Amino acid sequence: MKFTLQHQDPQSKARAGEIITDHGAIETPIFMPVGTLGSVKAVHARELRDDIRAQIILGNTYHLYLRPGLEVLEKMGGLHRFNTWQAPILTDSGGYQVYSLSGIRKIKEEGVTFQSHIDGSRHTFTPERVMDIQRIIGADIIMAFDECPPSMSEYAYLKKSMDMTHRWLQRCIARFDSTEPKYGYAQTLFPIVQGGTFKDLRIQSAEFVRDAGREGNAIGGLAVGEPAEVMYEMTDIVTDILPQDKPRYLMGVGTPANILEAIALGVDMFDCVMPTRNARNGMLFTTQGIINIKNKKWEAEYSPIDPDLGGYVSTSYSKAYLRHLVHANEMLGAMIASVHNLTFYLWLVKEARQQIILGNYSLWKNKMIEQVMRRL
Repeated sequence: MKFTLQHQDPQSKARAGEIITDHGAIETPIFMPVGTLGSVKAVHARELRDDIRAQIILGNTYHLYLRPGLEVLEKMGGLHRFNTWQAPILTDSGGYQVYSLSGIRKIKEEGVTFQSHIDGSRHTFTPERVMDIQRIIGADIIMAFDECPPSMSEYAYLKKSMDMTHRWLQRCIARFDSTEPKYGYAQTLFPIVQGGTFKDLRIQSAEFVRDAGREGNAIGGLAVGEPAEVMYEMTDIVTDILPQDKPRYLMGVGTPANILEAIALGVDMFDCVMPTRNARNGMLFTTQGIINIKNKKWEAEYSPIDPDLGGYVSTSYSKAYLRHLVHANEMLGAMIASVHNLTFYLWLVKEARQQIILGNYSLWKNKMIEQVMRRL
């Protein structure tokens, strides 16, 4: 993987760059649609490519390991061939799922033992095993195995968890560097900064990750319940430490406002389930603000969902038609809303990139946050 820093905003830490992988180029800043099980919910690969214009999508190690399983993926030649997505893929290591499965897992120095949420079967993830699994899945960018503790944990627990995550990172690196990709293209390992909401821990973790010297780095353990202002404070601290010449990925973020603020803090890559999850519940993000399409005010509104956005779905279907589909629990409603919201998110980061190139990002950001976050 190669990262080129192309432009820097003069009034903030926002930057525009390009990541080159063996499956294609990624222009940053970028949003990655979440395809936990190898598919972005309710969205075809063709729509991701042609309408949404996604450049990279996300898969999840924990879920793909359990279903369809490694044997299926390996026989198929990896996830790219399995789901027909021929652009870059990033896989999360399963650390967040460890956090979310608190009732059915046990964390030790060796790794994590957990029960499957599908059938209750018991499994163990070690740093070495997670590297092997992600080699088999075949993502272009793979994440180190970490523990993602609750954001408001006590200092002593967060320090202990962070130290273990650092030891796990060393084991991930050793395993990754001693193995080879399985399908003839390169893979890249990103470490993850942890440390909760304590400044000194975030600094320690960012320095440890920086010194690991990998091709890119991630910031984890934020957007898990802490106030947005605290997330921005921790992100600002970390991006001051992580290398300028490597991409930075803020995991699990977030709202359009979160993304625009984090770009100003020097973040390059984002993912979040919000655009698709909220779409399935009738919430639409548009260039003019947020719409609850279930509201009666849209019942006879025959204008396109978002005529200023572009894309077939957003400019062809009316608000009234989409409201009808959502109220009728018609599957097509979730599909249209999901494609629209993802189109908006990709439009937003593309516009951000253009404003960075023009040297106008900070002024544009403040206006855009007010515009896209208002309720219509």
